[in-house]
Amino acid sequence: MDKVLLDKRDGYAIVTLNRPDEMNALSRELRADFVAAFDACTADEAIRVVILTGNGRAFCAGFDLKELSSSSEQDASQEADNVIARAMERFDGPIIGAINGHAITGGFEMALACDILLASEDARFADTHARVGMLPGWGLSQKLPRLIGLSRAKEMCFTGAPVFAQQAYAWGLVNHVLAVDALLPRAIEMAENMCACVPHVLKQYKPLIDQGYSMPLNEALAWEEAKAIESAKQASAALIGTRREAVLARGRSEKNEG
Repeated sequence: MDKVLLDKRDGYAIVTLNRPDEMNALSRELRADFVAAFDACTADEAIRVVILTGNGRAFCAGFDLKELSSSSEQDASQEADNVIARAMERFDGPIIGAINGHAITGGFEMALACDILLASEDARFADTHARVGMLPGWGLSQKLPRLIGLSRAKEMCFTGAPVFAQQAYAWGLVNHVLAVDALLPRAIEMAENMCACVPHVLKQYKPLIDQGYSMPLNEALAWEEAKAIESAKQASAALIGTRREAVLARGRSEKNEG
């Protein structure tokens, strides 16, 4: 898996796209390595969080257009399959996108498949599907309007113009904008904080938010209540009290350090 690097650590893994000279373009080999890396994380119960980033000056420039242009019409249609998005969906923990540069078209869709986005100061996001003559198939047309609003999403999709890091932050596309050197350390810090959560609750929380968001509010509230009751039955009051004390102790420690 030399086109995608997998670094497993204590509770989390870093998945790094590794074609820096080609701006991490999505060649067939990279896509296969990517699926293998994410499937390895999914199969490993010790991995509860994944950080996704890229080597070099780009996060991902999208499909490898040189490879795509040499494909037959039938092969080209198969190139647009969503194996990458499906591999990310199979991982049931949080995915933190550490966007270190250009995230273009297919790379933008990969970013949108993450749960939380951190961006370096030189990150930029663009959707060029309409310019190259394709429609998105990994969720961009549905996820982007929900994140930044319908009109802004249409502006990005219909013009292909890039949105830079600070604008992406102002629009609510990314959570934080960081200096290049601070990007991965911040992602690691966030992953470690997530790994401090109760493992089975962290795993249950992601679908609670994602699936509930697609429901009408009243239905989602009732569903959340049912899930909460089910979860409470799995933990004793004494155990919850012990965990609460640990959280309070950590909060007091951080306050004193500050």
